[in-house]
Amino acid sequence: MQASRSSADAVRPITDGLNTYLHLDIGNGVSLEKVDKFCYLGDLLDADGGCDSAVTARVRSAWKKFCDYLPVPILTGKGFSLKLKGKVYDTRVRSCLMHGSETWPMKVEHELKLNRIVVLSMTRWTCGLS
Repeated sequence: MQASRSSADAVRPITDGLNTYLHLDIGNGVSLEKVDKFCYLGDLLDADGGCDSAVTARVRSAWKKFCDYLPVPILTGKGFSLKLKGKVYDTRVRSCLMHGSETWPMKVEHELKLNRIVVLSMTRWTCGLS
């Protein structure tokens, strides 16, 4: 008769980059794959708990939304007021950029990426500055 295992023996933790699967010995041989990032409720999460992937995904999504308005020159045309451009930018592009950001463990580098690179670049482009 085999001695019963403790719960610590039933799980073999992943401790290095060589192991790619987590094997649970609970009778049915469940095997879970280790991944670096995954999508949960529409937001990308890193395995280490950071928000680098989420910030990058939101930046790409905001630029896509911004570029969707380039054929119709609402954001970049000279015939529209800056007030109208600002309203369109806030409601369409900025909301897409900041979606879900209240749950991120935000670092200074992420704030710089969002503010300097994205927001200022889009604002300059909207105002016609180079």
